[in-house]
Amino acid sequence: MMRVWIQLQPILAALRRHKAATALIVLQVALTLAVVSNALFVLHTRLAHLARPTGTDEANLFVIRNGWLGHDDGARVDARMRADLATLRGLPGVRDAFASEAYPLQGGGGLPVGLKREPAQTTRPRIAISYFADEHALETLGVRLVAGRNFRADEIVKAGSFDRIAPASIIITRDLANKLFTDGSPALGQTVHLDGPSVIIGIIDRLQGAYAGSSVRSIDEDTVLLPARLADPDGTVYLVRSRTGQRAAAMRASVAALLAQDRMRLIDPDEGVLTLTQARELGYTIDRGVATAMVVLSVLLLLATAGGIVGLSSFWVSQRRRQIGMRRALGATRGDILAYVRIENFLIVGAGVGLGVVLAIGANLWLMTRGELPRMPPWFALAGAMVLWLLGQLAVLGPARRAAAVAPVAAIRAD
Repeated sequence: MMRVWIQLQPILAALRRHKAATALIVLQVALTLAVVSNALFVLHTRLAHLARPTGTDEANLFVIRNGWLGHDDGARVDARMRADLATLRGLPGVRDAFASEAYPLQGGGGLPVGLKREPAQTTRPRIAISYFADEHALETLGVRLVAGRNFRADEIVKAGSFDRIAPASIIITRDLANKLFTDGSPALGQTVHLDGPSVIIGIIDRLQGAYAGSSVRSIDEDTVLLPARLADPDGTVYLVRSRTGQRAAAMRASVAALLAQDRMRLIDPDEGVLTLTQARELGYTIDRGVATAMVVLSVLLLLATAGGIVGLSSFWVSQRRRQIGMRRALGATRGDILAYVRIENFLIVGAGVGLGVVLAIGANLWLMTRGELPRMPPWFALAGAMVLWLLGQLAVLGPARRAAAVAPVAAIRAD
């Protein structure tokens, strides 16, 4: 420890003589820490977003995007949907099915709704994503009812494309219930207001909305099931749950049965039928791209910083050959020279890390105001600081060993 303290004075004196070069490396380390720590935090949030469960039986769930040919009215479309659902539910490999306008991880399509505690509420309503559902929806999705009951068949209404829906009863997720009733009062049996009063008759554990992107992270699981069947002349979405291990066969049988029953429909052979596993892959394309970009950006910045440290250290070693040779001639060991260069690097990186932590926290606060990125835990910046310190020591190892290998007589003669 005493030998380290003895070397600090000449190190600080040398750094003062190279203010510009030192300041550039300090600034590079600081900016690298600020960017990398926030990039890794974004990566962390995206990976957590990608891994979140939908709450459904994803392994056995698939979707059929069904378009109608012709110009039928709502009543005719509703009759065709009823017949389709009866056919699907009767197939050997199918466990249950229902019709909706959207499905989890679709990337859009879900209808945003605003829920109020009171009809005259002046504050902003709680925003949630809704699905049209019937009494078969819970079984089809495989979601768990934690309180209350399911819809009854007589509660399901037929809705047109432009109808305003004011259901007498709704089912919501537990996450939405906790946000609506922050005072701890039970949500079951409470009346909330959409376009009219609706009683919460059931609470399900979890059901992810149709919007897969990270921009709606705050309402990921704020979901409402509306007891309605949307008779849209343009088409509908059938969600089908197969029996375990029979999904592929059920998908083929479902499409064949629908076409055999009524060929006045359009089911795209490439994109008209997909599993929820495929929907997850498609829905998170942007998130995976951002995660990959964050990794590449972090690696490039770290490599650039390491290259800067190596370049500066190599330059300083070449400039100090006479000084190093004289120190060796006066009795300095190879270990002393190694320690000198590494301590110098530690101080430079340390100054950059100190400034970088401040910049990292500031950048995170700025990102919080620009999007839905949460507050970054301090350990991200601290972990980044440790990585940069380690990187600095590894980067300076080559120049330090070259400095320690300088022969005293050769260095003096070369001057």
